[in-house]
Amino acid sequence: MASNSISRQIQRNRINTIVVIVVFIVFISLIGALFAWLYNNISIFVWFFVISAAYALFQYFAAAKLALSSSGARAVGPKEAPRLYRIVEPLAQNAKIPMPQVYIVNDSAPNAFATGRDPSHAHIAATTGLLEIMDDNELRAVIGHELSHVKNYDIRINMIVFGLVALVGFIADFGLRIVFYGDNLRRNNERGASPIGAVFVLIAAVLSPIAASLIQMAVSRQREYLADMSSAHLLGRSDDMINALRKLDSHARPMQQQNVASESLYIANPLRPSILSHLFSTHPPIEARIERLENVKK
Repeated sequence: MASNSISRQIQRNRINTIVVIVVFIVFISLIGALFAWLYNNISIFVWFFVISAAYALFQYFAAAKLALSSSGARAVGPKEAPRLYRIVEPLAQNAKIPMPQVYIVNDSAPNAFATGRDPSHAHIAATTGLLEIMDDNELRAVIGHELSHVKNYDIRINMIVFGLVALVGFIADFGLRIVFYGDNLRRNNERGASPIGAVFVLIAAVLSPIAASLIQMAVSRQREYLADMSSAHLLGRSDDMINALRKLDSHARPMQQQNVASESLYIANPLRPSILSHLFSTHPPIEARIERLENVKK
Protein backbone atom coordinates (compact mmCIF):
# COMPACT_ATOMS: atom_id res chain seq x y z
CA MET A 1 0.00 0.00 0.00
CA ALA A 2 1.44 3.33 -1.00
CA SER A 3 2.43 5.69 1.79
CA ASN A 4 0.31 8.50 0.35
CA SER A 5 -2.79 6.24 0.59
CA ILE A 6 -2.06 5.59 4.26
CA SER A 7 -1.52 9.33 4.84
CA ARG A 8 -4.90 10.08 3.26
CA GLN A 9 -6.53 7.44 5.46
CA ILE A 10 -4.93 8.94 8.59
CA GLN A 11 -6.21 12.38 7.63
CA ARG A 12 -9.69 10.99 6.96
CA ASN A 13 -9.69 9.24 10.34
CA ARG A 14 -8.75 12.47 12.12
CA ILE A 15 -11.61 14.28 10.41
CA ASN A 16 -14.01 11.38 10.95
CA THR A 17 -13.25 11.40 14.69
CA ILE A 18 -14.53 14.97 14.91
CA VAL A 19 -17.51 14.15 12.68
CA VAL A 20 -18.50 11.13 14.80
CA ILE A 21 -18.28 13.15 18.02
CA VAL A 22 -20.43 15.94 16.56
CA VAL A 23 -22.97 13.48 15.12
CA PHE A 24 -23.36 11.69 18.45
CA ILE A 25 -23.71 14.96 20.39
CA VAL A 26 -26.36 16.19 17.95
CA PHE A 27 -28.09 12.80 17.96
CA ILE A 28 -28.27 12.62 21.75
CA SER A 29 -29.26 16.30 21.97
CA LEU A 30 -32.15 15.66 19.58
CA ILE A 31 -33.35 12.87 21.86
CA GLY A 32 -33.10 15.36 24.74
CA ALA A 33 -35.08 17.90 22.70
CA LEU A 34 -37.80 15.29 22.17
CA PHE A 35 -38.04 14.66 25.90
CA ALA A 36 -38.00 18.43 26.57
CA TRP A 37 -40.90 18.91 24.16
CA LEU A 38 -42.85 16.00 25.59
CA TYR A 39 -42.55 17.28 29.17
CA ASN A 40 -42.40 21.01 28.36
CA ASN A 41 -39.10 21.28 30.23
CA ILE A 42 -36.19 22.89 28.36
CA SER A 43 -33.75 21.93 31.12
CA ILE A 44 -33.97 18.31 29.92
CA PHE A 45 -32.51 19.33 26.55
CA VAL A 46 -29.79 21.40 28.23
CA TRP A 47 -28.79 18.48 30.46
CA PHE A 48 -28.72 16.05 27.54
CA PHE A 49 -26.48 18.41 25.55
CA VAL A 50 -24.10 19.19 28.42
CA ILE A 51 -23.80 15.58 29.51
CA SER A 52 -23.24 14.29 25.96
CA ALA A 53 -20.55 16.91 25.27
CA ALA A 54 -18.80 16.30 28.60
CA TYR A 55 -19.01 12.54 28.11
CA ALA A 56 -17.49 12.79 24.62
CA LEU A 57 -14.54 14.74 26.06
CA PHE A 58 -14.19 12.24 28.89
CA GLN A 59 -14.23 9.33 26.45
CA TYR A 60 -11.43 10.87 24.39
CA PHE A 61 -9.07 10.48 27.35
CA ALA A 62 -10.59 7.58 29.31
CA ALA A 63 -12.19 5.17 26.82
CA ALA A 64 -9.00 3.16 26.29
CA LYS A 65 -8.77 2.28 29.98
CA LEU A 66 -12.49 1.45 30.06
CA ALA A 67 -12.12 -0.85 27.05
CA LEU A 68 -9.16 -2.64 28.60
CA SER A 69 -10.95 -2.98 31.92
CA SER A 70 -14.18 -4.26 30.36
CA SER A 71 -12.24 -6.95 28.47
CA GLY A 72 -10.37 -8.15 31.55
CA ALA A 73 -7.00 -7.29 30.00
CA ARG A 74 -3.91 -7.18 32.23
CA ALA A 75 -0.67 -5.41 31.41
CA VAL A 76 2.36 -7.66 30.91
CA GLY A 77 6.08 -7.07 30.55
CA PRO A 78 8.78 -8.80 28.49
CA LYS A 79 9.39 -11.37 31.22
CA GLU A 80 5.71 -12.34 31.49
CA ALA A 81 5.07 -12.52 27.74
CA PRO A 82 8.45 -12.90 25.98
CA ARG A 83 7.00 -14.35 22.77
CA LEU A 84 4.45 -11.56 22.39
CA TYR A 85 7.06 -8.88 23.07
CA ARG A 86 9.47 -10.53 20.63
CA ILE A 87 6.84 -10.05 17.93
CA VAL A 88 5.33 -6.68 18.86
CA GLU A 89 8.56 -4.72 19.38
CA PRO A 90 10.23 -5.20 15.95
CA LEU A 91 6.91 -4.80 14.14
CA ALA A 92 6.30 -1.49 15.91
CA GLN A 93 9.77 -0.38 14.85
CA ASN A 94 9.09 -1.42 11.25
CA ALA A 95 5.78 0.44 11.32
CA LYS A 96 7.64 3.48 12.72
CA ILE A 97 5.37 3.92 15.71
CA PRO A 98 6.16 3.92 19.45
CA MET A 99 6.13 0.61 21.28
CA PRO A 100 2.55 0.15 22.59
CA GLN A 101 1.70 -1.15 26.05
CA VAL A 102 1.07 -4.90 25.79
CA TYR A 103 -1.81 -6.73 27.46
CA ILE A 104 -3.07 -10.30 27.71
CA VAL A 105 -6.71 -11.33 28.12
CA ASN A 106 -7.24 -14.67 29.83
CA ASP A 107 -9.80 -16.05 27.37
CA SER A 108 -9.77 -19.17 25.22
CA ALA A 109 -11.48 -17.34 22.34
CA PRO A 110 -8.76 -16.33 19.83
CA ASN A 111 -8.89 -12.55 19.44
CA ALA A 112 -6.92 -9.33 19.72
CA PHE A 113 -7.57 -5.61 19.78
CA ALA A 114 -5.82 -2.25 19.87
CA THR A 115 -7.01 0.90 21.60
CA GLY A 116 -5.79 4.35 22.57
CA ARG A 117 -6.17 7.92 21.37
CA ASP A 118 -3.02 8.02 19.22
CA PRO A 119 0.16 5.97 18.50
CA SER A 120 1.91 7.52 21.51
CA HIS A 121 -0.86 6.28 23.82
CA ALA A 122 -1.62 2.91 22.22
CA HIS A 123 -2.38 -0.44 23.82
CA ILE A 124 -2.45 -3.88 22.19
CA ALA A 125 -4.11 -6.90 23.78
CA ALA A 126 -4.13 -10.54 22.73
CA THR A 127 -6.10 -13.39 24.24
CA THR A 128 -4.47 -16.53 25.57
CA GLY A 129 -6.55 -18.43 23.01
CA LEU A 130 -4.91 -16.46 20.18
CA LEU A 131 -1.41 -17.17 21.49
CA GLU A 132 -2.20 -20.89 21.70
CA ILE A 133 -3.43 -21.46 18.14
CA MET A 134 -1.25 -19.09 16.09
CA ASP A 135 2.26 -19.90 14.96
CA ASP A 136 4.77 -17.03 14.98
CA ASN A 137 4.11 -15.97 11.39
CA GLU A 138 0.34 -15.90 11.91
CA LEU A 139 0.72 -14.06 15.22
CA ARG A 140 2.90 -11.47 13.45
CA ALA A 141 0.11 -10.97 10.92
CA VAL A 142 -2.48 -10.42 13.67
CA ILE A 143 -0.20 -8.02 15.55
CA GLY A 144 0.57 -6.29 12.25
CA HIS A 145 -3.18 -5.86 11.75
CA GLU A 146 -3.53 -4.24 15.18
CA LEU A 147 -0.46 -2.04 14.70
CA SER A 148 -1.99 -0.89 11.41
CA HIS A 149 -5.05 0.25 13.35
CA VAL A 150 -2.66 2.19 15.58
CA LYS A 151 -0.70 3.76 12.71
CA ASN A 152 -3.81 4.61 10.70
CA TYR A 153 -5.45 6.25 13.75
CA ASP A 154 -8.31 3.76 13.58
CA ILE A 155 -7.90 3.29 17.33
CA ARG A 156 -8.93 6.88 17.99
CA ILE A 157 -12.21 6.76 16.12
CA ASN A 158 -12.98 3.22 17.32
CA MET A 159 -12.34 4.31 20.89
CA ILE A 160 -14.67 7.31 20.57
CA VAL A 161 -17.38 5.16 18.99
CA PHE A 162 -16.94 2.57 21.77
CA GLY A 163 -17.68 5.13 24.44
CA LEU A 164 -20.49 6.92 22.68
CA VAL A 165 -22.31 3.73 21.69
CA ALA A 166 -22.31 2.83 25.38
CA LEU A 167 -23.80 6.26 26.15
CA VAL A 168 -26.57 5.80 23.58
CA GLY A 169 -27.50 2.52 25.25
CA PHE A 170 -27.75 4.30 28.59
CA ILE A 171 -29.84 7.12 27.08
CA ALA A 172 -32.19 4.59 25.46
CA ASP A 173 -32.70 2.82 28.79
CA PHE A 174 -33.26 6.18 30.49
CA GLY A 175 -35.83 7.11 27.84
CA LEU A 176 -37.77 3.91 28.30
CA ARG A 177 -37.87 4.43 32.05
CA ILE A 178 -39.19 7.97 31.64
CA VAL A 179 -41.91 6.79 29.26
CA PHE A 180 -43.13 4.04 31.57
CA TYR A 181 -42.33 5.49 35.00
CA GLY A 182 -42.38 9.26 34.46
CA ASP A 183 -45.70 9.92 36.25
CA ASN A 184 -44.17 12.41 38.68
CA LEU A 185 -42.65 14.39 35.86
CA ARG A 186 -45.99 14.36 34.03
CA ARG A 187 -47.83 15.67 37.08
CA ASN A 188 -45.36 18.55 37.34
CA ASN A 189 -45.91 19.38 33.67
CA GLU A 190 -48.45 22.22 33.26
CA ARG A 191 -49.87 21.02 29.96
CA GLY A 192 -49.49 17.27 30.54
CA ALA A 193 -47.65 14.77 28.37
CA SER A 194 -48.89 14.20 24.87
CA PRO A 195 -49.63 10.51 24.20
CA ILE A 196 -48.38 11.03 20.64
CA GLY A 197 -45.18 12.51 22.06
CA ALA A 198 -44.79 9.53 24.35
CA VAL A 199 -45.02 7.25 21.33
CA PHE A 200 -42.30 9.26 19.56
CA VAL A 201 -40.05 9.06 22.63
CA LEU A 202 -40.65 5.33 22.88
CA ILE A 203 -39.76 4.86 19.21
CA ALA A 204 -36.64 7.01 19.62
CA ALA A 205 -35.54 5.03 22.67
CA VAL A 206 -35.95 1.73 20.81
CA LEU A 207 -34.32 2.89 17.57
CA SER A 208 -31.42 4.77 19.15
CA PRO A 209 -29.26 1.67 19.83
CA ILE A 210 -29.96 0.44 16.28
CA ALA A 211 -28.87 3.78 14.83
CA ALA A 212 -25.74 3.74 17.00
CA SER A 213 -24.91 0.22 15.81
CA LEU A 214 -25.30 1.29 12.18
CA ILE A 215 -22.89 4.19 12.75
CA GLN A 216 -20.46 1.85 14.50
CA MET A 217 -20.71 -0.63 11.64
CA ALA A 218 -20.18 2.07 9.01
CA VAL A 219 -16.94 3.33 10.56
CA SER A 220 -15.49 -0.14 11.20
CA ARG A 221 -15.97 -2.47 8.24
CA GLN A 222 -13.72 -0.72 5.74
CA ARG A 223 -11.06 -0.27 8.41
CA GLU A 224 -10.83 -4.03 8.88
CA TYR A 225 -10.11 -4.48 5.18
CA LEU A 226 -7.52 -1.71 5.32
CA ALA A 227 -5.82 -3.17 8.41
CA ASP A 228 -5.61 -6.61 6.75
CA MET A 229 -3.98 -5.07 3.69
CA SER A 230 -1.68 -2.91 5.82
CA SER A 231 -0.53 -5.95 7.80
CA ALA A 232 0.26 -7.82 4.58
CA HIS A 233 2.20 -4.76 3.37
CA LEU A 234 4.09 -4.49 6.67
CA LEU A 235 5.10 -8.17 6.55
CA GLY A 236 5.79 -8.13 2.82
CA ARG A 237 3.36 -11.01 2.14
CA SER A 238 -0.35 -11.73 2.50
CA ASP A 239 -0.23 -15.52 3.11
CA ASP A 240 0.32 -15.14 6.86
CA MET A 241 -2.66 -12.81 7.23
CA ILE A 242 -4.81 -15.20 5.17
CA ASN A 243 -3.77 -18.17 7.32
CA ALA A 244 -4.41 -16.20 10.51
CA LEU A 245 -7.90 -15.23 9.34
CA ARG A 246 -8.67 -18.85 8.47
CA LYS A 247 -7.67 -19.95 11.96
CA LEU A 248 -9.75 -17.17 13.52
CA ASP A 249 -12.70 -18.40 11.48
CA SER A 250 -12.27 -22.10 12.26
CA HIS A 251 -11.65 -21.51 16.00
CA ALA A 252 -14.23 -18.73 16.40
CA ARG A 253 -16.08 -18.58 19.70
CA PRO A 254 -17.60 -15.75 21.77
CA MET A 255 -15.50 -13.95 24.35
CA GLN A 256 -16.26 -14.61 28.00
CA GLN A 257 -16.60 -10.88 28.74
CA GLN A 258 -18.76 -9.61 25.91
CA ASN A 259 -19.54 -5.96 25.31
CA VAL A 260 -21.49 -4.75 22.28
CA ALA A 261 -19.91 -1.29 22.50
CA SER A 262 -16.36 -2.70 22.19
CA GLU A 263 -17.15 -5.09 19.32
CA SER A 264 -15.46 -2.89 16.69
CA LEU A 265 -12.12 -2.94 18.55
CA TYR A 266 -11.43 -6.64 17.93
CA ILE A 267 -9.90 -8.35 14.91
CA ALA A 268 -12.76 -10.91 14.97
CA ASN A 269 -16.32 -10.54 16.21
CA PRO A 270 -16.25 -11.25 19.99
CA LEU A 271 -20.02 -11.60 20.39
CA ARG A 272 -22.22 -14.67 20.55
CA PRO A 273 -23.59 -15.38 17.06
CA SER A 274 -27.19 -14.35 16.36
CA ILE A 275 -29.26 -13.03 13.49
CA LEU A 276 -28.90 -9.46 14.73
CA SER A 277 -25.17 -9.80 15.41
CA HIS A 278 -24.62 -10.82 11.78
CA LEU A 279 -26.90 -8.06 10.52
CA PHE A 280 -25.27 -5.28 12.55
CA SER A 281 -21.76 -6.71 12.85
CA THR A 282 -18.92 -4.20 12.72
CA HIS A 283 -16.80 -6.83 10.97
CA PRO A 284 -17.08 -7.90 7.34
CA PRO A 285 -17.29 -11.69 6.82
CA ILE A 286 -13.88 -13.33 7.16
CA GLU A 287 -14.42 -15.01 3.78
CA ALA A 288 -14.70 -11.57 2.18
CA ARG A 289 -11.53 -10.39 3.94
CA ILE A 290 -9.62 -13.45 2.73
CA GLU A 291 -10.94 -12.93 -0.80
CA ARG A 292 -9.61 -9.37 -0.89
CA LEU A 293 -6.19 -10.53 0.25
CA GLU A 294 -6.22 -13.34 -2.33
CA ASN A 295 -7.02 -10.81 -5.06
CA VAL A 296 -3.99 -8.74 -4.08
CA LYS A 297 -1.76 -11.77 -4.69
CA LYS A 298 -3.03 -12.19 -8.26
